[in-house]
Amino acid sequence: MDVWDNDFLDFVQEPHFTFQDRSDGEIAFGALKGFLDVRYGTRDGSACAEFSWEGHDENDPSCGRGWAMIGTAGRLVGHFYIHHGDDSAFVCERG
Repeated sequence: MDVWDNDFLDFVQEPHFTFQDRSDGEIAFGALKGFLDVRYGTRDGSACAEFSWEGHDENDPSCGRGWAMIGTAGRLVGHFYIHHGDDSAFVCERG
C-alpha cells in the first residue's frame, strides 16, 4: 500500500484481501478488519471488482469503498478508501 508501511500492515494479523462467493469478501490490515459488498464489472475495458466495506479499525466502526482488478503478473491492483479518512493504492500477490 502507498500510505502504510509493512510494519503497520502486519500489526494484528497477516494482511489479506479475499473475494468470496458472488458478492462477499474480507479485507484486513493493521488494526482494520472489514467485510466487503462486491459488484463485478469493467474499468477501462478490463474486468474489475468494485466494493463497499464496513467493519472496525482499532475497535471503532469504520467503512469505505474501493476497487480492484488483475494487473501485471497476475497481481491484484486497486485503490482502498476509508470514509472520511485515508486512502491508498495497493498491490496484492496471491498467498
